Amino acid sequence: MPGHLRLSTRIAGALVGFLLLALTAIGTTLWLSWQLEGSAAAINETGSVRKQEYRLAMLLGRDPGAPGGRYARDARAQIAAIDTTLALIARGDPQRPLGLPPTSTIRTSFDLATLRWQRELRPLALQVLQARGDERLPPLRQFLAGVDDYVGQIDTIVGLIERDNEVRTFWLRASQLALMALAMGGTVVLVYLMFSLIVDPVERLHAGMRSMADTDFGVRLDVASRDEFGQLATGFNHMADRLEQVYGSLEDKVREKTAALEDQNRELALLYDGAAFLQVRQTLEPMCEGFIERIMRYFGADGASVRLIEPSNDKVHLVVHVGLSEEMVRAERCMPVGDCVCGEAAQGRHPVVRLLRAMPHAAPSRCAQAGFATVSVFQIFAQEQHLGVFSLHFRAEKSFNDREAALLETLGRLLGTGIENMRLAAREREMAISEERNMVARGLHDSIAQGLNFLNLQVQMLEKSLQDGDRQEAAGIVPMLRAGVQESYEDVRELLQNFRSRLEEDDLNSALRKAVRKFRAQTGVDASFAADGSGGPPFPREDQLQILFIVQEALSNIRKHAQAGKVLVRVRDGQDFSLSISDNGVGFDCAAVPAAGDSHVGLHIMRERARHINADLAIDSGRGTGTTVRLHVPSAQRRAA
Repeated sequence: MPGHLRLSTRIAGALVGFLLLALTAIGTTLWLSWQLEGSAAAINETGSVRKQEYRLAMLLGRDPGAPGGRYARDARAQIAAIDTTLALIARGDPQRPLGLPPTSTIRTSFDLATLRWQRELRPLALQVLQARGDERLPPLRQFLAGVDDYVGQIDTIVGLIERDNEVRTFWLRASQLALMALAMGGTVVLVYLMFSLIVDPVERLHAGMRSMADTDFGVRLDVASRDEFGQLATGFNHMADRLEQVYGSLEDKVREKTAALEDQNRELALLYDGAAFLQVRQTLEPMCEGFIERIMRYFGADGASVRLIEPSNDKVHLVVHVGLSEEMVRAERCMPVGDCVCGEAAQGRHPVVRLLRAMPHAAPSRCAQAGFATVSVFQIFAQEQHLGVFSLHFRAEKSFNDREAALLETLGRLLGTGIENMRLAAREREMAISEERNMVARGLHDSIAQGLNFLNLQVQMLEKSLQDGDRQEAAGIVPMLRAGVQESYEDVRELLQNFRSRLEEDDLNSALRKAVRKFRAQTGVDASFAADGSGGPPFPREDQLQILFIVQEALSNIRKHAQAGKVLVRVRDGQDFSLSISDNGVGFDCAAVPAAGDSHVGLHIMRERARHINADLAIDSGRGTGTTVRLHVPSAQRRAA
């Protein structure tokens, strides 16, 4: 087969060729056997004509007897049977099968025999049946005289068919022998083809692979064809060439990969160290100094600086610097955006690397005067907010590849995130201080200021009574002044104690237990504390302080208004956090609280603190039934420390 054909095409072609030969041999055998079977049936049917002719002769030779008797019916039936048999043989029957051999001699002989029956013997037989008495003898003698000759003619036809069968039987045997030879020869040829097309190439490929497994990379396979195995051999040779080349330069590759891994490890170490350092809470200058010290050590820079942009006046301020001259620091401590290399980079918001010797300036820049040959400036971003730039100065010419540039950009974003986190923490502290001051101011205004206002009114009334000379009324006012001063003093003292409240080791229960114990010591009221469960995450310190202040405010209200003899503070800490402060005092009408205005200042303060920690505050009270303050923080709103 042509070597340029595909392996699948050659195998399929060989198999299809053998299949066609086998189908031809099998078809020939089937056709010959079918012909032999039809010829055998034709011999039987043709031979039966002789018997039928003799039977008809016997029936015609009998005494007819009465007209229309059984003799006539049998004779006529025999004539019809002969007609049917001759017609069946001439027509053939493919279902049996039955048919004369397709040779002109046999067909002509049979046609002549049929024509003789139709024109000679059959009319004579009918004349015998139609004649009466002695009139039957002449046609009967003629019929009997022609029957022997006709039967001989039929014998001749049967002999021709038998000889034709012998020839066809010979060819059937020959075709069967050819089919056997084809099967054996085809098997041998297919085995040879399989070995030559598949087994031998696979063996050669396997031998080559064994040699290559033994590090013999010089082995090559002969490409004898362009089929799949030829392509495999070509690919194997290419692979061997590549492996030989790679194996020869393996040490260089390993050395390059090791160097690349070391560079990547150094980059990761720098990123990790920088990220860990920038997460530490510190002020701006130490943060920026630690940052530039790390990148200077990594890149071998001779100087560095960090500059932040002031958006209000488009100024770039120098925050920290290392390795820069005092003259440069004085000149560039605050410069407009767009001035010098750092200002240009800050204005363009993209990295800039400048070789100062190649800059076409009439007067050298301050960096060049300081002896630097290369200045590189990279941006500081926090999310999409541009905060400033940081620069690296080199006394030799320095360039950065894509990986180093990407590393510096990432470090710039880390620094920007650290600066922004520091600013956010400062704003958060300012907001917390401002909010706490507002609460303190409201507490002072709504408690001590009211007491002082009351005292002011009483002093005015005392002054008026003294002017009027009403000593009895003045004497009644003095105890009220003393009670007001005492209450204001106690309010101030309680506020100062609340301001000094601190959590011990972030333990909320310990702080609450201490507050209840202090309340019991100051008032003599039977106060107790109970805590159940510890399944929830700890609160942040600020939220714990708010909860402590709510309890202190509730205890203060109990001291001032409840006239209680027993107080219970209970904490249930699970996935949800629940706190209750219950007393058995006089209670009050909860429905009247919104209309009471400033008389229930403590309740408003507690509600504000509850909203600050995303908690729900509920108060259950009635006149003569005591009061219960409930604080609930659901798990969905609970902030973990």
